[in-house]
Amino acid sequence: MSQHPKRKEFWGKRNYSVLRITLILLLAFTTLISLMVGRFEVPPFDVIAAIFSGIIPCQDLSPTVKSVIVDVRLPRVLAVIIVGAALSVAGAAFQGLFRNPLVSPDILGVSAGAGFGAALALLLTENIFITQLFAFLLGILAVGLAYLISRVYKVSSTLTLVLAGIVVAALFQALTSLVKYVADPLNKLPAIVFWLMGSFNHISNSDLLVAGPLLLGGLLILYLIRWRINVLSMGDEDARALGVDIKQQKAIIIVSATVISAAAVSICGIVGWIGLVIPHVGRLLVGPDHKLLIPIVALVGASYLLIVDTVARTITVTEIPIGIITALVGAPVFAYLLRRTQTGWKQ
Repeated sequence: MSQHPKRKEFWGKRNYSVLRITLILLLAFTTLISLMVGRFEVPPFDVIAAIFSGIIPCQDLSPTVKSVIVDVRLPRVLAVIIVGAALSVAGAAFQGLFRNPLVSPDILGVSAGAGFGAALALLLTENIFITQLFAFLLGILAVGLAYLISRVYKVSSTLTLVLAGIVVAALFQALTSLVKYVADPLNKLPAIVFWLMGSFNHISNSDLLVAGPLLLGGLLILYLIRWRINVLSMGDEDARALGVDIKQQKAIIIVSATVISAAAVSICGIVGWIGLVIPHVGRLLVGPDHKLLIPIVALVGASYLLIVDTVARTITVTEIPIGIITALVGAPVFAYLLRRTQTGWKQ
């Protein structure tokens, strides 16, 4: 099994630039469409005028239109873009780190822990800030617990860490089920279930100010060290021979991906399959070289989640939880991608 990524010959600098520009234009187009559509449809020029109204005042712009775009839809669209890009990059980084195409950002139990934190907070209080704080902290705690469990064994390996993550995820899923069991079925339980299914319907500017820096910070770190993920994917012995501090780099990747996942769950609930499927799509486009893969995965993930969110809030009168759609789309697409790549970790 070859361990080092090899770029396909036809992906030269020119073709890669064309692909990147195409994906940027696609993201811009989907952003405009998402801002336009909804129960209150807004023409494209009014959308643009509302976005730049703080810089260039427009006398003909309706205050209602400005409020709908700037205060309601724009924070949501920005949150979807950031979460989609960050989760996709975290998934690609984890798959490279663990050298396993079946790995996702929640493999170490972060989503299960964050879900339990949100469920517990919703059971005890209706304060959205406390719910988000509990989700973030319990997500971090879950990964920390997985790491401590893996350290119990003298043989330290990524496999041990993954197995510890599975154990921790099962534990927090059981605790979440316990919270749902004791929750008031009329008042508390629906809110808990809806949160766990994932949704961006309550996103505000304050959510972006709190979670945005965490998501963007983790995304930026993974982008800056993307070439080191190539080295780590070659195996510990080869990476050590090339002078890479394996423990340090693994810690940076795990912490960054964990912060991304915990921050994402804290503002929108559990949105699955993004970090698992999108990296495979990126590899079909540019191959497994993370220097090329990470930027492409970020753009594809942002556009994909934005399209899914737009469908979720416009296809029916009541909004469909986004986690349902990502699972319905992600499962068959992932099965097809695995069949096409023959489930191998070929680089």
